[in-house]
Amino acid sequence: MNTEQELFARSESRCELCTSTENLTVYEVPPESNGNPKQSVLLCDTCKDQIENPDKVDVNHWRCLNDSMWSQVPAVQILAWRMLTRLSAEGWPQDLLDMLYLDDDLLAWAQATGEGQGDVDMVKHMDCNGAVLQAGDTVTLTKDLNVKGANFTAKRGTAVRKISLVADNPEQIEGKVDGQHIVILTEFVKKSN
Repeated sequence: MNTEQELFARSESRCELCTSTENLTVYEVPPESNGNPKQSVLLCDTCKDQIENPDKVDVNHWRCLNDSMWSQVPAVQILAWRMLTRLSAEGWPQDLLDMLYLDDDLLAWAQATGEGQGDVDMVKHMDCNGAVLQAGDTVTLTKDLNVKGANFTAKRGTAVRKISLVADNPEQIEGKVDGQHIVILTEFVKKSN
């Protein structure tokens, strides 16, 4: 059985993303597909054209990912992740993306084409001096901060180790102070060397 026959059998002669039954072709999922069925999917012309030409994307067409993202086929999961990432600014795709879990190998494959990398570069977290902060950095508080809900004050000069970045807000980071996990505004921290 060749790749095309295997894909038609696996997908029951339907597009593996939108379930269309017309104009189906084999699509090798980049970047390292060798034409084997595990690295390929069966797509309709509409899905294939919109994947290959981002300027032609019809957002509503991709609501089909609500179902296909749950496929057990890794190559289908990869394409679902890439399209949800591409469309995440629309709102609903981000909600689906938050539910989609890919193990480390699949995530590396999904990110291999650079999909979504531009979004990461746009949000930069900077300390009070303009130094770029990264997850895992150690910062020092530059003023006393009253921690809401925890009934204590985080004192100026306190080191906060292994910070994490709030993905959608460049003005906030998270870290532990006195054993409490808190959100801290970047304007009140200085990156430690």
